[in-house]
Amino acid sequence: MRTAVLAVQGAFIEHERRMKELGVECFEIRQKRDLDQPFDGLILPGGESTVMRKLLHELDLFGTLLDRIRSGMPVFGTCAGLLLLAQNVENAEGFEPCFATMDLTARRNAYGRQLGSFHSEEPFGTLGNVPMTFIRAPFIESVGPEVEVLARVDGKIAAARQGNQLVTAFHPELDPDRRIHAMFLEMMRGR
Repeated sequence: MRTAVLAVQGAFIEHERRMKELGVECFEIRQKRDLDQPFDGLILPGGESTVMRKLLHELDLFGTLLDRIRSGMPVFGTCAGLLLLAQNVENAEGFEPCFATMDLTARRNAYGRQLGSFHSEEPFGTLGNVPMTFIRAPFIESVGPEVEVLARVDGKIAAARQGNQLVTAFHPELDPDRRIHAMFLEMMRGR
């Protein structure tokens, strides 16, 4: 198994560490030629979603990655990565949907500014309670019928899955618990 991590901006190194801890080889996508390498899954990290969207287009990465996501390649988006996969994004003046492959509406910076960051431990799907670190996080306002809600925090949707796509509003890569990354690894194996 081999995972690609979008590394044009944002918190990608922590995702690489978690996947390597699970025995998965990782490499960074920084430019078009990186897409020539074989990979079984893609991680879209947290960061600044408007900058990431712009760089995906400027570096000519967008079309190839969209085709792979649409063809069933597993993808895991955290925080900004969630926004890149969402069909609709609220509270995002000037931000147009990017990949728009998940049938959900997300609210950008829903938990406020950097000072509004917080940590919680909540139930996540069948995994039990998992640690959740939120940093200027979005939340999911609504989901379509094909989307499975995996976690809620204070009544707001914080994680979801639709087929080959997994998203979290929080940053599981910042906590030592590897169960969510292991869940993504199982998605890659099941493809």
